[in-house]
Amino acid sequence: MGYTVAVVGATGAVGTRMITMLEESTLPIDKVRLLSSARSAGKVLQYKGQDIEVELTTEDSFEGVDIALFSAGGSVSAKFAPYAVKAGAVVVDNTSFFRQNPDVPLVVPEVNAHALDAHNGIIACPNCSTIQMMVALEPVRQKWGLDRIIVSTYQAVSGAGQSAINETERELKEVLNDGVNPRDVKADILPCGGDKKHFPIAFNALPQIDVFTDNDYTYEEMKMTKETKKIMEDDSIAVSATCVRIPVLSAHSESVYIETKEVAPIEEVKAAIAAFPGAVLEDDVANQVYPQAVNAVGSRDTFVGRIRKDLDAEKGIHMWVVSDNLLKGAAWNSVQIAETLHERGLVRPTAELKFELK
Repeated sequence: MGYTVAVVGATGAVGTRMITMLEESTLPIDKVRLLSSARSAGKVLQYKGQDIEVELTTEDSFEGVDIALFSAGGSVSAKFAPYAVKAGAVVVDNTSFFRQNPDVPLVVPEVNAHALDAHNGIIACPNCSTIQMMVALEPVRQKWGLDRIIVSTYQAVSGAGQSAINETERELKEVLNDGVNPRDVKADILPCGGDKKHFPIAFNALPQIDVFTDNDYTYEEMKMTKETKKIMEDDSIAVSATCVRIPVLSAHSESVYIETKEVAPIEEVKAAIAAFPGAVLEDDVANQVYPQAVNAVGSRDTFVGRIRKDLDAEKGIHMWVVSDNLLKGAAWNSVQIAETLHERGLVRPTAELKFELK
């Protein structure tokens, strides 16, 4: 007997890819239900060639649902995820709302699948940039330990949703086709829809993703810091991030510098990454082989290359990490969590509701 799986936010950039990942999943599925806001309810999407009408998300939407995949924004997860748990579903949430909740496991299946064993009905997906960095660094941490991580990201606009993709395409056309100066292009969304000012992304790089916190880091940067420590279960790791949006539609790239606890021979580091599930080594600089965003789009894997020793720090290593932020960074990681819950026998009604109904 298979599961009934609900996708909340089914019409969004991540939601549509969740449907595709479910189509390709090994998860035994009997029925898929597609849920959305009132704006998208009534649309028809396909699952394995079958037309499915998108339903309005309500407090009663989760009766009979075994697994609910959420990717409709933090406020939606905050409101409706507890109702899904109350109805007996296990929630896999792709927003930031539950990530730092001590009762909620924060999971990258290749890295910390064991954290699922103690779930209370909700599992959180980490930030897309954190996910790919964890896949790249976990094989290093396992063998040589980690003292420090400094990461600079080059993030695709799809991380800000379909509206940001549309804005980027419009801006590029205005500059290329209409001769508009990039400085004069009107921006409505980026770098952050919730902040006061908006700047063009066409032919630009914006060193702001999400709003700024009191310490002058953005929430995106602080997410990477806090999530890394939680996933790796080690508050002693020093983590610092600078997150930048660039005019690439899909696939995030990262320049990652680490300092290991023990000296790590580079060839052994490459071998450890190549052998790690979900990681693909692309590192042959003599032949200009290294990860590229255009090659990562559509893949579930995380690509790692440009691995080299720091010139001054004995335990310092640099690398370049690329992954499709909408797949491994979101939709695939969510479905992969669902598959892992099934494999570990953890898809079950919870005994006690620990999350507030709103």
